[in-house]
Amino acid sequence: MKLMDDDQHLANSNVWPELVRRIRARTPARIFVDRGAAYSTLMQLELRKAHAGAVDAVWAEFDLAKDFPKEFTSQWKLFEVNSRAESKSKFLLRPDLGRQLAEDAGEQILRICPASPDVQIVIGDGLSTAAVAAQVPALLPALDQKMRARGWSLGQPFVVRYCRVGLMNQIGDLLSPRVVVLLIGERPGLATAESLSAYMAYTPESGHTDADRNLISNIHGRGLPVPEAASRITNLVAKMFAARRSGTSLKE
Repeated sequence: MKLMDDDQHLANSNVWPELVRRIRARTPARIFVDRGAAYSTLMQLELRKAHAGAVDAVWAEFDLAKDFPKEFTSQWKLFEVNSRAESKSKFLLRPDLGRQLAEDAGEQILRICPASPDVQIVIGDGLSTAAVAAQVPALLPALDQKMRARGWSLGQPFVVRYCRVGLMNQIGDLLSPRVVVLLIGERPGLATAESLSAYMAYTPESGHTDADRNLISNIHGRGLPVPEAASRITNLVAKMFAARRSGTSLKE
């Protein structure tokens, strides 16, 4: 028998009242799942499939030529640098190395990227290459359009492999932008492996912590849609410019 996707199965189930079926059809969360003494075989298989997808997303290696369309990479003149993590295993075992650029990366960034833009967008693989590949090709153009419409200057975007959020500080030290926006793959869950986060910081520099940053998360098809994400990111950057700060003291 051909197995249905879990959300389709839940939406079609006649076990629960119509209201519950409608709720289940609107969310990828596994609520009111069919079970007896244990999960049903279908549910067990769906959980194993979701877990395998999450593991694959974490371990997948980002490849600029493979994960982005050639036209997209060429249009945005994207280039790639590495953090100090030399491999995916090192990246997962040593988060501190993902917060620092490789020895030659800073020189390459300074050579290609203009200094002191209003907004510097950086793309990091993070913990889900699948999220970056799925969301960034639509989100980057939307952000560029909205931000340029406000008269802001944008730096040359680039990709960082084996990237952690704290690397934003070093980007700030190098390029002195007013705001850094880091688009980075989120840790996958059992609902989706394609969820992207946007971390933002006003004049980031060495010594800044998570308390100095803001976050918009869950950017994916069943979460925050890309057009809405682009608007929210742009509006929050505008608040940072007005308040001249970011972090816990600045609310969206």
